[in-house]
Amino acid sequence: MKIVLTGGAGFIGSHVADILIREGHHLAIIDNLSSGKMGNVPPAASFYKLDILDPSVGEVLQKESPEVIIHHAAQISVRCSVEDPINDMEINIKGTLNLLQNAVQHNVKKFVFASTGGAIYGEQDYFPADEQHPQRPLSPYGIGKLAVERYLYFYNKTYGLNYTVLRYSNVYGPRQDPYGEAGVVAIFTLKMLDNGNSVINGTGEQTRDFVFVRDVAMANLRALNSDFIGEVNIATGTETSVNQLFGILKNLTRSAAPEKHGPPIPGEQLRSVLSWEKARTVMGWSPRVKLEDGLAETMEFFKAAAKTR
Repeated sequence: MKIVLTGGAGFIGSHVADILIREGHHLAIIDNLSSGKMGNVPPAASFYKLDILDPSVGEVLQKESPEVIIHHAAQISVRCSVEDPINDMEINIKGTLNLLQNAVQHNVKKFVFASTGGAIYGEQDYFPADEQHPQRPLSPYGIGKLAVERYLYFYNKTYGLNYTVLRYSNVYGPRQDPYGEAGVVAIFTLKMLDNGNSVINGTGEQTRDFVFVRDVAMANLRALNSDFIGEVNIATGTETSVNQLFGILKNLTRSAAPEKHGPPIPGEQLRSVLSWEKARTVMGWSPRVKLEDGLAETMEFFKAAAKTR
């Protein structure tokens, strides 16, 4: 199958690229390398250094003639979306609309979209949240993702473009950037390996649903091969507190760093955990990697990367 993958040089996208190449698909990657790395791009993939806002996206689609677009390129920082909602809108909404318009013009059959779970649902009414949970995003980032989901419904009903929305919980794993806007797993792991102090925001009792990046990549493959149209959570259904995460990583890294707490982040979500039952029903997907195993693999990745610095 011919596929165009946006953001394929990034953390999650590169793992998706790996599994697509392994499965024998013809893959072209679009990435502006603002946060992605060329070292993450599989040699077998065609690569276009290009922004999703660029009008020449259409030229790539004309040349590659993809049947499917898998869209991971995005402004990923919740904090930056609050500070600059216009920039977030430009990239995450306008950039996606550029892709969608070109997808229709070049006869793309399906669009797989990387969305978000926690940032769309907001503070939950029940646990775990399924796809029918009220959607109350508390950031421009979450609002933008939800807006794109609504646009996908429009493009399906108006133009017949099939789609699957993957609402990720907190993704972690090898290749996650521990600098800038990064997940707590990457930040804690690197700090502990460098014998630095990791600061836990607030009490540390806030919870997240941590899903391993290779499981997420498999969800993209299952979406590719499924006729399902709509939204599915990609998660583990298990809550882990930041304090619990700190303890597991401290044991894995054999760090002597004390548990140090800082002030809470204003507006930070207290609990987030998502049900993945629908993904199992409609795509045959389930999370496979246990948290301790995924964290151990992530730690080994950062240890190896440190030796090359």
